[in-house]
Parts: sequence; C-alpha cells; structure tokens
Amino acid sequence: MKPGTTPYSTRRAVGDSDLAACFRIRKDVFVGEQRVPEEIEYDAHDATAVHVLAVAEDGSGLGTGRLLHGAAAAGRTGGDLTVGSLGRLAVTRGARGLGVGAALVRAIEREARTLGLTGVDLHAQTHALGFYERLGYVAYGPEFPDAGIPHRAMRRAL
Repeated sequence: MKPGTTPYSTRRAVGDSDLAACFRIRKDVFVGEQRVPEEIEYDAHDATAVHVLAVAEDGSGLGTGRLLHGAAAAGRTGGDLTVGSLGRLAVTRGARGLGVGAALVRAIEREARTLGLTGVDLHAQTHALGFYERLGYVAYGPEFPDAGIPHRAMRRAL
C-alpha cells in the first residue's frame, strides 16, 4: 500500500466485534510496544466514549481512537463541556505511514461536531507533537508525564 492511497475506511465502532478490534489494537500498541501497564490502559471511560476504528479492505483493524465528551471529558478540558477529549489514538505497526492516524483524528473530529462540540483537546506524547500540529492542534501548558511518557496538552477549535 502506498501513502496517499486509501485502502481503508474509518467508522464509528459499533458492536462487540468493533470494540474488541479497538481494544486489541490498543493492547498491541500501548501495552505491547510502549509498555503502558494494562491496568491503566483501559478505564471506566471506555464504556461511554465514542470509539472510532480504521479498517482495511480485508476487514482487519488498522487503528483506533476514542472521544470523551460531557462530564467524562471535563477533567481534561478544564471543565469546558463544549470541548471533547481525543485519546487512545493507536495505529498498528504495519499501517503507519499510510495516513491512518490523520484519518482517525478527522473521524473523531466529525464525531465531535455531530455531538455539537466546539473543539477537541488531547494529551499528545511529545514525539507526536508535529503530527498533531500538522492537523491544526496547538500545544499549551507544560510537559507532564502520563504512564511514564512525556506529554503536552493540545487543542483545536472545530
């Protein structure tokens, strides 16, 4: 697959099989590759979050992300209920460089607009700041650790 082609689609994850694919991808990327403790990778917010999934033409999962909104996002957005929180963005090793991450961010932003949100906040691993900046996100505040990994808060108005 060449970068710039679109041999995949993104969608809101619905049903048990989609959610299982999202959780598998997160486990592979965060727990397996980045050594995030499994007990902190999954949380109570998974039950109410909007999950998105990137799927190859053959049906295999390529990436995932989630959107917290309302009270679930308030702790990350400074209490602003009009801003959602993008998180748990993960792309499988074999799908990196194909535009899957950017497509997932845009899918999450579409879901945020559908919910009437005016912006999206996120906590980016510092090595990924440039990726999010290219998508219109602006960093703010100091660097902080999350699961032992340096992060910065970022936001984009919709």
